[in-house]
Amino acid sequence: MKKRILKNMDWGILICSLILFAVGLVALLSATQNSDYEEFRKQIQWFLICIPIFLIVVSIDYELIAKFSPIYYGIIIILLILVLFTEEKNGATSWFDLKFFQFQPAEFAKVAIILFIAYIMTKLQKRKKTDINKPLRLLAVIVSLVIPVLLIVKQPDYGTAMAFIVAFAFMIFVSGIYKRYIFGAILAVVIIVPILFIYVLPDHAKKRIEVFLDPNLDPRGSGYNIIQSKLAIGAGQLLGMGIFKGNQTQLGFLYPKTTDFIYSVIGEEMGFLVAGGVVVIYVTLITRAIYIAKTAKDDLRFIYC
Repeated sequence: MKKRILKNMDWGILICSLILFAVGLVALLSATQNSDYEEFRKQIQWFLICIPIFLIVVSIDYELIAKFSPIYYGIIIILLILVLFTEEKNGATSWFDLKFFQFQPAEFAKVAIILFIAYIMTKLQKRKKTDINKPLRLLAVIVSLVIPVLLIVKQPDYGTAMAFIVAFAFMIFVSGIYKRYIFGAILAVVIIVPILFIYVLPDHAKKRIEVFLDPNLDPRGSGYNIIQSKLAIGAGQLLGMGIFKGNQTQLGFLYPKTTDFIYSVIGEEMGFLVAGGVVVIYVTLITRAIYIAKTAKDDLRFIYC
């Protein structure tokens, strides 16, 4: 068993993940020094918790994991419904607070729902790959995505919902769908997105998109954090200002520096070389994942990767 796991392990992905974790940990150490390193300690705790989970998952055959994906899917849907009745946090009902730890079901959903969709796609293609194009079968796949996405939008968490849609688009594209469906979907997006933006999207969401595209529209309000993040990255120059020495990071101009703008902390305190290296490592990680998908022995692994 151990030899099989070691033989099948993609060491490139593991090494890239560990390097990214180490860089992120150093940045988090610096970003949390004024708050008793609370989030830094949590990151360490979750890493230690994940080690046995990682070892268990890699030792189980992926087909067995996929076989139980309908159960994971059902549990996630229940959690996504229940979380809507929790107390608001930063304007959203996205978190379960169990006192001793907090968790966001939408994050677990990223694995469970994509695995479930990959599983049902392969089941619907059991006879031949083009079976996915039958209207009722295609509708079943789409509905399996729409349900969790609508629940996540309800929280609201538009970023995570969009991540699901993008992932689904790639999965359906490689599953053998007819080109007419692809062109039809692109046309629908071109027509529907402007309508949704103008008539459906709430004002605060519109403002976030507009300010993201041009932070100077509201430099002292919604655009402030983006502008500060750019200043932080620029201040780092080639080698950085040094750990614990970043002006934007340590003087409170960068917020939230431990989550959304952690990359700005890296750019300011570690410089362009490390920040650029992070991008290179991510590209390597994605390239390795694509290679695994291309060399997969069956459709389940191919679509899931």
